[in-house]
Amino acid sequence: MDGETLPQPITMTDRAATRVAEILSGEPEGSMLRIAVLGGGCSGFQYSFEIVTEDEESDLVLADKGAKIVIDEVSQQYMPGAVIDFADELIAAAFKIDNPLAKTGCGCGTSFSI
Repeated sequence: MDGETLPQPITMTDRAATRVAEILSGEPEGSMLRIAVLGGGCSGFQYSFEIVTEDEESDLVLADKGAKIVIDEVSQQYMPGAVIDFADELIAAAFKIDNPLAKTGCGCGTSFSI
């Protein structure tokens, strides 16, 4: 491959897949979770989570255990190698994204800088 490095895949954990499937079970047929990276938040970038019923041809599609997550092409550039997880802790239950590009984050868990 001429020394080119392929981008690391974005993945989801079993916990995330299980939780997304639970959420989508109460939504219209064909629904999926869209994750996007947007400008803003307290650290410069933030993750957006939205339930949608349509995907784009250039979306990355992660599907497992009845869960379907889509990520647009631009957002993928800000999260190569990211792992999407779900944490159900005593103080909160939330999706967590372990993004190797994120240099800093804030306490909310959805905002980061690169």
